[in-house]
Amino acid sequence: MKRLASLFLACATAVALTACSGTANDANDASSASGAPAGDFKPVSIKHALGTAEIKEKPERIVTIGQGSAEIAIAMGHTPVAIQSYAWGSDESGYLPWIKEAVEERGDALPKQFEGDDALSAEEILGYKPDVILAPWSGITQEQYDQLSEIAPTIAYEKEPWTITWEEQVDVIAKALGEPDKAQAVKDDVKAAFEEQSEENYGNYTFSYIYNDGPQNLGIFLPGEQRVAFLSNLGLKVDDVYKQFPEVPGTDSAELSKENADALSSSDLIFTFYSDEANRDEMHKDPVYSRIKAVEKGAEVASTDQSLVTASSIINPLTVRWAAPRFKELIDVAIANANK
Repeated sequence: MKRLASLFLACATAVALTACSGTANDANDASSASGAPAGDFKPVSIKHALGTAEIKEKPERIVTIGQGSAEIAIAMGHTPVAIQSYAWGSDESGYLPWIKEAVEERGDALPKQFEGDDALSAEEILGYKPDVILAPWSGITQEQYDQLSEIAPTIAYEKEPWTITWEEQVDVIAKALGEPDKAQAVKDDVKAAFEEQSEENYGNYTFSYIYNDGPQNLGIFLPGEQRVAFLSNLGLKVDDVYKQFPEVPGTDSAELSKENADALSSSDLIFTFYSDEANRDEMHKDPVYSRIKAVEKGAEVASTDQSLVTASSIINPLTVRWAAPRFKELIDVAIANANK
């Protein structure tokens, strides 16, 4: 189950990684905007699970690995030179739409994209000539980190792969870029975006956010996980049923066996995602899963829009404003079905 949970956390709604959309020779096409004079930069040291990043000069060329870091850098006024690519959630251009829209609105060139996970190439990263590599919400290995840190100061996760709150991610990126004063402004922007979209009546409904690898392998995300936090910030209430299940070490999730899936019937709404339509059909045909109250009543939110699923799994100013209005349409339908 730990491997299952790590897979879904790392893939962020089963993200599949795409091939690189450009070469290292094109790296100069995109540049990072400086938010403060380089002379004002004070060297920083950031300790994390894989080592310590010593950043001695203000980063100008930023590379991001994993989730959310590209968006936070952009929100702080910096367009990375290169970012990890995501097939799950990208539009026809090959980019996550909220990243593409924000960068084009700024008038910057789109960042180059590269593959991550096992296909991550230190040689390719070297070609982008980064001053800093941001990977606080990622699953990079010690071996990958050792290679990357030879290229530029690299910030990995604080304790466990794919485990960080959105506030912590904002703080560490602001520190790495030498702009800690921007962290609060970004967090305030996120909170303002949620306040604009939150609904008072949502507080009347409880929810659980689950994932699956077939009917025999189920899990439930914990309140601190960003998918769950996204919904909580819209006003929905986390069902405390998760407390009945054993946590999976190194993840923001708990193990949920098919035998105790009926416990989820205490949740008014069920949120989940499926790897494909075959996975959806398999789950809905399962006699145990299909009897969960919210699933049976149609109060299940499981979007087929990969962009929406991905955006609602990541909290930052770009994703919240892009995803919240779209996601609420699905929530409102589920609530209507829950009330039948």
